[in-house]
Amino acid sequence: MAGFILPSGGTDMAAPYTKAPLTFEEQLDLLAGRGLIIADRPAAEIDLSRINYYRFSAYAIPFKKEHDKFRDGTTWEEVFALYEFDRKLRILVMDALERVEVAIRTAVAYQLAHAYGSFAHTDSNNFRFEFEHAEWLTRLNGDVKESKETFIEHYKIKYQAFPKLPIWMAAEVMTFGSLSRLFAGMKNREQDAICSSWKIPRLVMKSWLQTLTFVRNTCAHHARLWNRELAIAPMMPQPKHGWPTKDIPNQQRMFCVMIILRHLLDGQQATNPWQPSITELIKPFATNPHFRNNMGLTDDWETHSRWKL
Repeated sequence: MAGFILPSGGTDMAAPYTKAPLTFEEQLDLLAGRGLIIADRPAAEIDLSRINYYRFSAYAIPFKKEHDKFRDGTTWEEVFALYEFDRKLRILVMDALERVEVAIRTAVAYQLAHAYGSFAHTDSNNFRFEFEHAEWLTRLNGDVKESKETFIEHYKIKYQAFPKLPIWMAAEVMTFGSLSRLFAGMKNREQDAICSSWKIPRLVMKSWLQTLTFVRNTCAHHARLWNRELAIAPMMPQPKHGWPTKDIPNQQRMFCVMIILRHLLDGQQATNPWQPSITELIKPFATNPHFRNNMGLTDDWETHSRWKL
């Protein structure tokens, strides 16, 4: 039957994969045959040996026309510059995500501890009825047991009931995804107390953490970021919260994520000028309309009310 899924994951209509591996020199020949100008082949071969042809070819797509041919005049340096841009973008986004994540961990642990005590996260009564607490706690305990952190080893030796930890310790072991789920499971009072610092509604914060978890995982796997379409589009605040509809960019593209990070980092810009750094990185590429569209950049992105300092 056509389309029947075979145990191997293919279909009865799928063709066998017959492409043979190519040497780095052959890979360059293939690219040159498709019209890519490679002025310094030794340098390009070194680049390929470090970043993988398959990864590089993904950054070549915007420079191609029909039949997998490159647009006239496209150079190796242009494609590699896009790859380097995306790598630097991931580094800056991860820098912001790290500081946001630490701040959220701190706020969640603080509110739960002061509302319900040192082991607040271990009692399902402290959370929403629909929160799958038992499953969440089982996963957390597994992460605690696998952790090699010095403070975990010290606690294990000195105190009883391991892997049960005080919330301020447990928060340091949680993955970003686990932290996001924990926030979503918290009751309104504690969520509101956390969100008040950032002046956003709790449902928006819940949505942002889900989106940022996806972005963090994308960065952690060194996947493309600049033209990423978000699998989990973030909810944005309404005009009554000071976010006019006209100021909301494409919610499935990276500029929206950058605006979210910019907002959550507010107050930390003086000690770590993240926004100016990422602005300077983007500016040379933002002159290209295709690039702006893939990033979700507005025409006035540099002076956008939610982006400028």
